[in-house]
Amino acid sequence: MRRQGQTVWDGSRSCVEGHAPDPDTQFRIGSLTKTFTAVLVLRLRDEGLLDLSDPLEKHLPGTGAGEVTVHQLLGHSAGLGAETTAPWWERTPGSLRPTLADVLGEQIALHPPGRRHHYSNPGYTLLGSLIEAVRGASWEEVLRQEILEPLGMHRTSFLPQAPHAGGWAVHPWADAMLPEPAEDLGLMAPAGQLWSTTADLLRFAGFLAEGDDRVLCAASVEEMKQPSSAPETGSLDHYGLGLQLLRRKGRTLIGHTGSLPGFLAALWVSAEDDVAAVVLVNATSGVAIGEVAADLVDIVAEAEPRIPEPWRPLPEVDGELLALTGAWYWATRPHILRLTAGRGLDLRPANGQGRGARFVARPDGTWVGLDGYYAGETLRVVRNTDGSVSHLDLGSFVFTREPYEPAAPVPGGVDPEGWRGLGD
Repeated sequence: MRRQGQTVWDGSRSCVEGHAPDPDTQFRIGSLTKTFTAVLVLRLRDEGLLDLSDPLEKHLPGTGAGEVTVHQLLGHSAGLGAETTAPWWERTPGSLRPTLADVLGEQIALHPPGRRHHYSNPGYTLLGSLIEAVRGASWEEVLRQEILEPLGMHRTSFLPQAPHAGGWAVHPWADAMLPEPAEDLGLMAPAGQLWSTTADLLRFAGFLAEGDDRVLCAASVEEMKQPSSAPETGSLDHYGLGLQLLRRKGRTLIGHTGSLPGFLAALWVSAEDDVAAVVLVNATSGVAIGEVAADLVDIVAEAEPRIPEPWRPLPEVDGELLALTGAWYWATRPHILRLTAGRGLDLRPANGQGRGARFVARPDGTWVGLDGYYAGETLRVVRNTDGSVSHLDLGSFVFTREPYEPAAPVPGGVDPEGWRGLGD
């Protein structure tokens, strides 16, 4: 468990006397690897080397899946198959699939790109190959240089390094065990290859909570947490860009689960509570590991709620912006505008229900929405010829100081007789 930047608890269980794992023991983390791959792709985007709307063909030609976009691959909406061609890729060496054609097979697409969420392991193989093509280095080397070393994740590796757990299957109807193979997945590595420890993954959880400019800025990490497509039929949970999004007990958890024969893994972060949990198990099945990790987050967040940061005044206050704060009305609906750090603004319904958003200042004197309904929308302060404030324009909506203020340019005009009672 991690809270407010510190590991606050760890525990383990083992059926072998004297050999219980500790936070430095490696386990295979399966699809948690995908989050690392996604971070590497976002780094390429932030450096201007690609755009998420680019078709794969632009950077990795000849795959047969060239029309799908980088964004669709990251969010599993590219329509590709869930698994590789036979044999079962998780229990066989990657040398059996030496090319992307061997991974994808003849029927590359199962669904039209962009239409639905369909989880695809081969999709992340394509992203790994994309990283290699753009960087000119192996996925493993790029991962080590750009994520593992900056974050101090020295016990996360491509292949197991002692001390590490062995992978086991437990018979479903008897207390009997069977060792599982641990294969080098080859081209499928970006989808599930990594080995790691609870200590390293809690460091990674801290990065996912706040970002780290050495790896990926906070704004890009936040972008990873936004739903990238509609959820699968029957599910209320979403998938962002390399991150699973789970809504549970009034809080949003971000992270990923993972499984490979012999291993289960889960990492969940509640950024609002500043709590993260990692659970690693060396068993093929039998543990609802995602639920266990989520339960740990809930227990800590509910039993010891986050202590708010000490109140601090803004470093400086712009008098003109301060004059904008307070009540504004969209038609008859009261909203409150607050001034935030860095000349930012926060506009929300007075009753707390409905559309609200944070806004960041632009150099041209306008603001752009950061979240919610108004994400990406422009907020302008419209002034009269004498310089006084007339109204706020938010995506063409007019906000006035009084409900339907007669002097404001409300579209359609305001009845000149004004407000009235039933008998007027």
